[in-house]
Amino acid sequence: MQTTSSTASATTNILLLFATVTFSGGAVMILELLGTRIIAPYYGVSLFVWTALISVTMIALALGYYLGGFLTDRYQSIRLNHVILLASVSTALIPFINGPILAATNPLGIRGGAFASALLLFTLPLTSLAMVGPFVIKLATRDLKGVGRAVGSVYAISTVGSVIGTLLLAFYLLPQFGTRAIVFCLAMLLLLLATILMVLEKQKFAARNSTLPLLLAAVLTSTLTANGYAKPARVSKDFTVLHEEESIYGWVRVVDDERKGFRLLLSDSSVLSAVEKAHGRSLLGYQTIIGLVPPLFRPNASQALLIGLGGGHVARDLKAKGLTTDTIEIDPAVADAAQNYFNFKPTGEFLVGDARYEIKKLHKQYDFIVHDCFTGGSEPTHMLTQEMLRELKGMLSEQGVLALNYVGYTKGEGANAVTSVYKTLASVLPNIRVFITEKQEFTDFIFLASKQELNLTPVDPNQDRAVQWLKDHEYAMTDTDGIIITDDYNPMESMQVRKAESYRKIFMERIDPALLLL
Repeated sequence: MQTTSSTASATTNILLLFATVTFSGGAVMILELLGTRIIAPYYGVSLFVWTALISVTMIALALGYYLGGFLTDRYQSIRLNHVILLASVSTALIPFINGPILAATNPLGIRGGAFASALLLFTLPLTSLAMVGPFVIKLATRDLKGVGRAVGSVYAISTVGSVIGTLLLAFYLLPQFGTRAIVFCLAMLLLLLATILMVLEKQKFAARNSTLPLLLAAVLTSTLTANGYAKPARVSKDFTVLHEEESIYGWVRVVDDERKGFRLLLSDSSVLSAVEKAHGRSLLGYQTIIGLVPPLFRPNASQALLIGLGGGHVARDLKAKGLTTDTIEIDPAVADAAQNYFNFKPTGEFLVGDARYEIKKLHKQYDFIVHDCFTGGSEPTHMLTQEMLRELKGMLSEQGVLALNYVGYTKGEGANAVTSVYKTLASVLPNIRVFITEKQEFTDFIFLASKQELNLTPVDPNQDRAVQWLKDHEYAMTDTDGIIITDDYNPMESMQVRKAESYRKIFMERIDPALLLL
């Protein structure tokens, strides 16, 4: 009878250890993925940010595996629940220290700053979680004959936990609860797990040396969590946050600049729309040029497609010029904000999703396609490839015009990104004209491309001023330094570093940094 009881107890302990490994594996992936949300408001969600987070995760895992093995062999007083307690407290600290850390790393730029902030924010909790594996292997191994099986089982189960954590976060937790709530809930669940392990390890609550770490961690984690949930609304004397929503694509906010009377639509560290509150006039110069295209180049245009909604100003302007406009916006939070805070009302089909997929649902020919996904912040470079542009060409009518806005440099480092966009467009459509909003080194480029010639054809004498302005801002471009961007070869992230740094500097000068913290 006693043997049966001992066997059942041993089985229960093994199952608990495997459940612990599963949870820790899931927690690692949840923290890694949430890392993009925590540092994205400062550094965006570019390849550099993902590279930084993946690198820090790998560093923390290697460090945790080594330290876990070392500590479990050398220091018998350090238990599995102590390691999980450390993970709990360090996780709960993240929302409180991310502000100072992001501010301190800001001068390092996108690449250095993203890596340094990820290193400082996530190394300790991820290292602590990685230490769980060696501790569990030691506890699950009864003799040398079972070492291989124990090691294989622990890392297999940990990987399963990582898969479950990844899917759970992306498909359910993040859309439902948001980053801050998930971080604090994760910290509390780790605390609960440590408590259960302590009880089952039969550590006496009456023994001070055993209970003190748990009590201190419980008080600290609970206090941090309570204060985190009770976080007051952001206060800024110059800006008013009207709306904020965390979607699966980014952190979307509608902000009023009280000093200048502007309303801004932000997604992480990108400005998607900026208008005068009093008159609703767009403050983004490239949108003015885009609005001139139909009446001056294709006065008979009637059907348009807008890829990248922003605040909906382009769609409203096209409606005023008599064009029915189908719209594609990837982020449902942006779509809602445009309708609720920028008076956008669809005039045609309104699709929410990635344009590379959604355009396959549209079986029309358009007189005017506006490809407006490239603000200067984090950009979907897969939308610039030759393959994507060929699909858009197939949707143009015979006289149709494709307009593409792209922020970049006229010369120096990063100018080859602009010429690459030009060269890629030229490989798809034979007739191209390029205009710039400002005659300076860093500016908006508006590419117009068509199957037919692009001749200015004003039909009203009142348009002469606009025609002259366009002629004065036309930019002569060659593709000497450019490449053809394809799905197979797309180095635009690395070619845009200088642009991204410049855009970010301007953004940080104009926006209160306090608005960028979760």
